[in-house]
Amino acid sequence: MDNIAVIPARSGSKGLKDKNIKSLRGKPLLAYSIEAAVRSGRFRTVHVSTDSEYYAEIARRFGADVPFLRREELASDTTSMWDAMRFVVQEYAKTGKSFDTLTVLQPTSPLRTEDDIRDAFTYFEAKDAKMISSVCEMEHSPLWSNVLPGDMSMKDFEDERLAFLPRQQLPVYYRENGAIYILKVEHLFRAANIYKEGCYAYVMDKMHSVDIDTEYDFLIAEAVLNRITEDIALSEKDR
Repeated sequence: MDNIAVIPARSGSKGLKDKNIKSLRGKPLLAYSIEAAVRSGRFRTVHVSTDSEYYAEIARRFGADVPFLRREELASDTTSMWDAMRFVVQEYAKTGKSFDTLTVLQPTSPLRTEDDIRDAFTYFEAKDAKMISSVCEMEHSPLWSNVLPGDMSMKDFEDERLAFLPRQQLPVYYRENGAIYILKVEHLFRAANIYKEGCYAYVMDKMHSVDIDTEYDFLIAEAVLNRITEDIALSEKDR
């Protein structure tokens, strides 16, 4: 199969300015996804979808193919990611390149590894899926969460049936972690809702599921990367 990995990295982030190229342990954030994709060995093409030539130059430096930029109307914060992905496939088709699968690797998931990508592909193929979306177990059960009224009263906050149950007795909830989406290109263009038919959850380790959206998330990712680096150094020292 001909596979393309696409790293969506528009330049107009409002929550954290230029987060997709923000330095994490000396490398721009998007570089982690490019390098993991290349090392996985699963892709004919690794593309960064961006509306910024400056971002494109950075992406090329780390091994991505960026022969075109995303159109302005596909770079707003209300644009569907899947519309942007269809644009990528259509632009490559103009150059004679076609693909069987498209994998989205969001740059805000720098702890996702090449092994995660390979394992996700193995799962995708074993399930004969039209699409898979990576998920991880939620850090805290949403059953212990609630909205708050204007006066901040806790009177109705807890569900008395669940408040004193041990965590182990609660059902396990998962969240999409945004790290890996793999889908057949024909499904991307034909399905009215790509999640409804032939889509399966691929469960990832929480350690690899940090999704960076705030400065706090950056600190968490940096701490985890520091720990991983320390563990590798200790392992090599003990050999």
